[in-house]
Amino acid sequence: MKTAIHGISCNTTTITRILVAVAVILILASIGGQLLKFTFGPDYLKKLVLLFNLDEEQNIPTYFSVLLMHFSALLLALITVFNRKQMMPHVSKWAILSLGFLLMAFDESSQFHEKLIWPFRALLKELLADGASLGVFYFTWVVPGIILVAALGLFFMRFLLYLPMAVRIRFLIAATLYIGGAIGFELIGGRYSELYGEENWSYIMITTIEESLELSGLILFIWALLKYCEDHFSAMQLRFET
Repeated sequence: MKTAIHGISCNTTTITRILVAVAVILILASIGGQLLKFTFGPDYLKKLVLLFNLDEEQNIPTYFSVLLMHFSALLLALITVFNRKQMMPHVSKWAILSLGFLLMAFDESSQFHEKLIWPFRALLKELLADGASLGVFYFTWVVPGIILVAALGLFFMRFLLYLPMAVRIRFLIAATLYIGGAIGFELIGGRYSELYGEENWSYIMITTIEESLELSGLILFIWALLKYCEDHFSAMQLRFET
């Protein structure tokens, strides 16, 4: 049951629309920058183009992704506290998810997973025949990434089945979008990069779709968390309004 408590009022729809608008602007800015690059040459407004390139590090899209992950971690932490007060099951899973998003934010800002490419690539080349193509595993960090996603899927299975149907579907769609971009299109991009390189329009479009799916997954997950709070925690210290 929900009882009224004074607190901070958060409009789920407004927050989500703002996040979507920022994401769309960044995606369009990245595409526009790449059009300038391929039309006028790589040195044309180079710093500005790099600042909005979705596939670059330490720029505005990266910081936006990190912000989304921190926001997700904060909401998950609040849900953990609220569920603990209500003596709900699976509190530890919410806490682990919160910690996981903090680690994701650290990885996004430091690009730690990309540092795994060279050692894993060297290892795979030793295991394969000389001159063998790495194919979709050219960006070799996806190998431990796939293993980690599979392990986490098994670990959270009972938790997902416990969640209400609507919440479960929202979480799964958000995860599918994010993983489909982060790993699915990384596999496609790896194969394309190995064959044709990265300085071409087709590769740019692959990475743009990849990053767009990641942003979409994060924003959808935040919306799902806000909806969860809205449905369950108007009795708590925060009041969510629509």
